[in-house]
Amino acid sequence: MECTVNREAEIKRQIQGRLSILIGTMLLISATQLLGRDQSPAAGRSDLPSQAPGHLLMISIPDRKLAIVEEGRAVKIYPVAVGACVTPSPTGTLRIVNKVVGPTYYHKGKVIRPGKSNPLGDRWMGLSEKGYGIHGTNVPNSIGKAASHGCIRMGRHDVEELFELARVGDAVEIHGERDARVAAIFGGVTLAQAAVTQGEAGGGE
Repeated sequence: MECTVNREAEIKRQIQGRLSILIGTMLLISATQLLGRDQSPAAGRSDLPSQAPGHLLMISIPDRKLAIVEEGRAVKIYPVAVGACVTPSPTGTLRIVNKVVGPTYYHKGKVIRPGKSNPLGDRWMGLSEKGYGIHGTNVPNSIGKAASHGCIRMGRHDVEELFELARVGDAVEIHGERDARVAAIFGGVTLAQAAVTQGEAGGGE
């Protein structure tokens, strides 16, 4: 009889111990979930830093210039080299997909390591159009000309500055013609305005 009582007491203690462990585990899981929810930006904590909006980079092929645009205005404009006539730059809205310091140049089986002879200079910002990017150059006198294989070349100090400002995901608009928006950013007149001006001059002769 005593053995039976002792066995029942032991079983009762084991059950109580397991229940205590189970309850403790459930409480720990609940506390962890609540803590994680409090630390989430979705909880609306004002002390968490908010991510700044991305930049818009606008490139005008006719002007051979690149502008950093914020709230519809150019805050910085750089001279660039664009694609030559036989190897034009792509047009449209692209995005920066990667950034590389000291890039290696690959072209038609040729490999050039980082250094003074590298055609990409010391900074590369790859675009969503495969094979194209914004980069430095080892031919600085090509800036301001249609001279590249389609990429956008910049002077060393300019590309280093832009590299620090631009982020992966930033939009890059490349415009092949001057429209009202391009003229508003870079100054001057649009192609349509120039045509009207020429027509008016011709009519007066």
